[in-house]
Amino acid sequence: MLCLAALLGALGAGGTELTLELPDSAQRCFHQELESGIKFSLDYQVISGGHYDVDCYVEDPNGKTIYQETKKQYDSFSHHTDIKGVYTFCFSNEFSTFSHKIVYFDFQLESACVTIHEMLNAVIDSQTHYRLREAQDRSRAEELNGRVSYWSVGETLILFVVSIGQVMLLKSFFTEKRPSSGGAGT
Repeated sequence: MLCLAALLGALGAGGTELTLELPDSAQRCFHQELESGIKFSLDYQVISGGHYDVDCYVEDPNGKTIYQETKKQYDSFSHHTDIKGVYTFCFSNEFSTFSHKIVYFDFQLESACVTIHEMLNAVIDSQTHYRLREAQDRSRAEELNGRVSYWSVGETLILFVVSIGQVMLLKSFFTEKRPSSGGAGT
């Protein structure tokens, strides 16, 4: 299966997979020169940081926006180029002032004769999506485990304090009180 994917990749499909750190209040752009009539696809997903959202847009060589989404956790975009030139795609975290994000994206160029390659890409993209979701869930589970541990320690301390208080209260019920001498019997 890997050999088939490598062979199909050599026949005209190409692409780039990257994971980038996007600081707070920042924007990162990438540029790709493309011929007319080429199909490209952009898949992205925020894998950590803030509310797991980012802005994304794609511009053609004339500066016309052909795709724009705000505060998305993940998305896919496909387009057939109409003109030759440099296409720009940008990820923006400018709306966030205190949390940086880590963004994974996959930029693929595809030719019309590789339908099988498209299907394999869809499977790979799904697997990557599930792996990234698993990484997010693992991070959340570790955070939750830490909170549960702190809560358990707190409950244990409260249990000891209450237990000692109850023992002291019960002990006071069974302690014999001696009558005090009023000084009349001396």
